[in-house]
Amino acid sequence: MLLLGEVHTLRRVQRLAAPPDAVFPFFGDAGNLEAITPPLLRFRILTPRPIAMHAGTLIEYRLRLHGIPVRWVTQILDWEPGGRFVDSQIKGPYALWHHTHDFAPDKEGGTVMTDTVRYALPGGPVGELARRLVVARDLETIFDFRRDAVARGVAVPAGVAATQP
Repeated sequence: MLLLGEVHTLRRVQRLAAPPDAVFPFFGDAGNLEAITPPLLRFRILTPRPIAMHAGTLIEYRLRLHGIPVRWVTQILDWEPGGRFVDSQIKGPYALWHHTHDFAPDKEGGTVMTDTVRYALPGGPVGELARRLVVARDLETIFDFRRDAVARGVAVPAGVAATQP
């Protein structure tokens, strides 16, 4: 029986100067996951490419967490080009991983991108201790790297600079 730790939420909001229809295609290419994941994780997609993104798509990865090799499989649960998509862990290090990516137009013609991750670790109290000591900080670091990589990687119309709220 899997002991589920407490469910936590990590939420990040980022403003990009390009409109949602220009931002979303960056995320439609699963290969960009490697570009927005810190090199320290040695993250590699194992699913043959190109990967057709839609509700039901399964993507398998390999990475290292503090030197420990991990296989991770996620499934795209919802795919609404230009608006949102949701992925959820099928197999991996978390007892729960549910990541919603929302893309909303802002008043200046750009995009407000919101990542909401609901996660829990296995192991009950031991998993919760690991979260407090290591995992929460690791996730903050990963999403800091991701924020900066997305700002660099998303196509922005000429003459427009990406900004953050």
